[in-house]
Amino acid sequence: MPEFLQTLVFDNPLISYLWIAGILLAMYLLKGIVSKFLCGLLYGFFPGAKKYVSRDQFIALVLIPMEWFVVWMVVIFSFHKLNFPSVLDVELYKITSKEIIEATGKAILVVFFIRLLRRFIDFIALVFKAKADQTPDQSDNQLVVFFRDFFKVVAIIIGIIMFSKFVFNFDISSLITGLSIVTAAVALATRESLENLIASFIIFFDKPFTLGDLVKVEGVTGTVEKIGLRSTRIRTEQKTFLTMPNKKMVDSILDNLTLRTQRKAEIRLELNIRTTARQINDLIAKIEMLLQQQEQIETSTVVLNELGSKSIIIHVDYFTQTIEFALFQEIKQTINLNILRMMEGLGIELAGNQP
Repeated sequence: MPEFLQTLVFDNPLISYLWIAGILLAMYLLKGIVSKFLCGLLYGFFPGAKKYVSRDQFIALVLIPMEWFVVWMVVIFSFHKLNFPSVLDVELYKITSKEIIEATGKAILVVFFIRLLRRFIDFIALVFKAKADQTPDQSDNQLVVFFRDFFKVVAIIIGIIMFSKFVFNFDISSLITGLSIVTAAVALATRESLENLIASFIIFFDKPFTLGDLVKVEGVTGTVEKIGLRSTRIRTEQKTFLTMPNKKMVDSILDNLTLRTQRKAEIRLELNIRTTARQINDLIAKIEMLLQQQEQIETSTVVLNELGSKSIIIHVDYFTQTIEFALFQEIKQTINLNILRMMEGLGIELAGNQP
């Protein structure tokens, strides 16, 4: 070996720098191949997932964070073999530059690991979502979204603990003891957020509504588009996007319109006080026949409800099947117009028309 390769540069022989440069160059050129191999190896540990998520889908999901994680692992282990140059080893507020650089390298590695872990959580969520799509129950889908977000939060907490242990060299046992005290204080300060989190669990397990349901709560009617850890997102009838805290969704009186078995319509006819009994009897008979002729109407009632000093009131109500709202409105319009024609034919006037 040529002697010049043993020349010391910043307390390390030149040959060491050449070796590290060669390793890093090879790693840069082969990172795609190595990362794909590792992804494929990791995918093999989940044989049951193959019928839901393909190997290519898995690789596309985790490849980039895997590349960064592997490359940075090689960078750290490569430079760890070098002696830290004494000329650069300076102290700043009782912390040496060597400690700062080592901590920075570990911090970046932890960030890449957490990114990889979060992508892996996305992969698990894809598998369970594909399973949930095979069932008619939409609650399975919302559970997948909820727990995906929940475990991503857990991954961040793991990252914070790893930062504390490997970057700042904190004692984890003391940290956990301290966290129990801090957690109690934070729980008091963030009581509302915790209540929303607990409410989200109630929503998922009690299932008062699921994704896609039409609900009415706090005077707002709309379709549930997402159920999160803290809030529920509702697309209102005005097509606006409303965020409702989960606590309100649980504590308030909620009307799940999707779960109704029928649609109800009501008509209140206030007839002129001079309307005869014969006219009323004929009108009731005609309305009953009209309602019976409608295929979508399942049950109906037509009743002479009140006899007042100023009007005679006939109450009409009918229940249709759980049809689309537009069709329901069309049926209502048809029936209302036909009742008006019947009244005209029988010479019956509304109470407002009397002199």
